[in-house]
Amino acid sequence: MEAWKEKYASYVQKQQSCPPSAPGSDSLSHSLTDNLESLLTLLGQSGDLVVRDFLLFGKYPASMVFFSSLVSQEQIQEHILKPLMARPSGHPGFTDNLADMVHYIWNTAVQVTQGTTEQLISSLPPAIVKGELVLLIEGVNEALLLDMRQIDMRGVEQPQTEQVIRGPREGYVEKLENNLALLRYRLQSTDFRIEISPLGTRTQSRVALCYLDSVADPQLVAEAMRRISIIDTDSIIDAGYIEQFIEDQPLSPFPQVQSTERPDKTVAALLEGRVAILVDGSPFALVVPALFNQFFQTVDDYTERFIMGSLIRLIRLVALSFSLFFPAIYVSVISFNPELMPTDFAVAISGGRAGVPFPAVIEVLIMEVSMEVLREATIRLPQMIGGALSIVGVLVIGQAAVAAGLASPITVVIVALTTIGSFATPAYNAAIALRMLRFPLIILAGMFGMYGGMIGTILIINHLLFLESFGVPYMSPFIPGNWRDWKDTLVRVPLWWMRRRPSFLHIQDSSRLPASIPGAYADQILQQGGEADEHSKADHNAAGGSRDQ
Repeated sequence: MEAWKEKYASYVQKQQSCPPSAPGSDSLSHSLTDNLESLLTLLGQSGDLVVRDFLLFGKYPASMVFFSSLVSQEQIQEHILKPLMARPSGHPGFTDNLADMVHYIWNTAVQVTQGTTEQLISSLPPAIVKGELVLLIEGVNEALLLDMRQIDMRGVEQPQTEQVIRGPREGYVEKLENNLALLRYRLQSTDFRIEISPLGTRTQSRVALCYLDSVADPQLVAEAMRRISIIDTDSIIDAGYIEQFIEDQPLSPFPQVQSTERPDKTVAALLEGRVAILVDGSPFALVVPALFNQFFQTVDDYTERFIMGSLIRLIRLVALSFSLFFPAIYVSVISFNPELMPTDFAVAISGGRAGVPFPAVIEVLIMEVSMEVLREATIRLPQMIGGALSIVGVLVIGQAAVAAGLASPITVVIVALTTIGSFATPAYNAAIALRMLRFPLIILAGMFGMYGGMIGTILIINHLLFLESFGVPYMSPFIPGNWRDWKDTLVRVPLWWMRRRPSFLHIQDSSRLPASIPGAYADQILQQGGEADEHSKADHNAAGGSRDQ
């Protein structure tokens, strides 16, 4: 407690005193004391700031400045302090010339892979806060900066939001180098380019832009760089910050940038000619341009055989229709057009709603809002409690609502199908967009019946047709139509049939398969039946011949 009282008194005194004067010169001097004083003034007070004084080679006063929370102290002790504190007799070719001392240390003494020299004091604090170590020597007006950054991160695990049945189990982590290594591991091409620059005036977060030089459209790469370069903010904490700055229509509920935790998904996008953006400290990668059909595709679509992949994708699209239109259709039919239902079904529904005091639209809205609240609470609670809460909410509260006359059984079934349909949407942000648009559709259906639902649907489609993502129409390849690119939209055709990359990305190299074997796999499959017959005939003749012999 006494220590905190002293810190409090020191902090208040510092706030009331005049700000420290700026140093007269930005260049390092030959005085170690002056250089340290100027550097510590720029860095300020911090509990993890370490200044280690020692005798360089047992002769020259020197100091190391670093943040203990960012560097590996074991490596500093083994690879820097130990060789630098050794006597000159242990260093063959030791020089007494102080002007060459920094270069001698870098070339002969320390065992570090990345380092540089610096003569400006103002350049030292940004390097230290990034995890570099600064070595200052008495009589030398040059500092040696050594990269000793080491931050403990979690291991590579399966992504929580993009789990697959058949596919890789690895996902991004928070460290940028690890994420780039995962991409390099899967994309071992000399055309793979990575541009890294800091972003954010205070956080200085490193942002990496990745693309395939021989495939991606140069205009797309330039546009991505331009949008990132004009971001002027003090902090980039996560990739989601960049997404909100670079998307085309921020007011639209539909996402125009795809985020993924999977390296294999990112590599597939790069191979199609897209651009990926990664941020140090974020386990997500952004992929641009992002189109509407991308948000309903998963890795399982491609790792499974094309028949299964196409079936799963169609089921997912049906679930999309459920999550968006089902409640509005139910409300419009119940409220305005009951004659559209079979008589027995209409009688059963009327019997179920006999004790409900609300109109259908209010009843559905109450259940939808309750379900959204329950879903949000389930996500925010710890996993063990969240699972129990979801069971209690769905079974107990749903049954109790029916028994209390707040909702009819058919309404509970409709809302449950709608919720399950939204869960089947692979992309979380796209599922949220559908959840948002479901409510105005229900209100329009409750006010104008089928006409209201149709008007709402037309407005949504018009909005989708209006959207673009980095210059590419959002509904491509449906609108504008390109039949060749439909091979990977509603269904997924065999991989050997998708011989060209999507044309709407304006890529440089459109060929996926060699042009020398166009249709070779298809021809081979189509001829298998005939070859099988010929083989069976040949075997039969051979067998007959052997019997004749």
